[in-house]
Amino acid sequence: MANHASAKKRVRQTVKRTARNRQISTYVRTCVKRVRAAVEAGDASAAKKALIEAESRIDGAVSKGIFHRKTGSRYISRLTHQVNALQG
Repeated sequence: MANHASAKKRVRQTVKRTARNRQISTYVRTCVKRVRAAVEAGDASAAKKALIEAESRIDGAVSKGIFHRKTGSRYISRLTHQVNALQG
């Protein structure tokens, strides 16, 4: 356990940061599931709307350092391919 003030502060910061990162990554996963569900259902317009939201959330997670840049690009690329295949 932390014994001095700076270590106690680091513990507090870590708890706060971990909660924030978990919330953001959970919401990203939810958005990705919405896109995949719309693709499975064959609903092109809903998939397109969900993709726009998912892209925004993934980019936000990348900018916050929660996801690596290439991981975010990979997620967006795969989702975009799925939605485009649905359209034509």
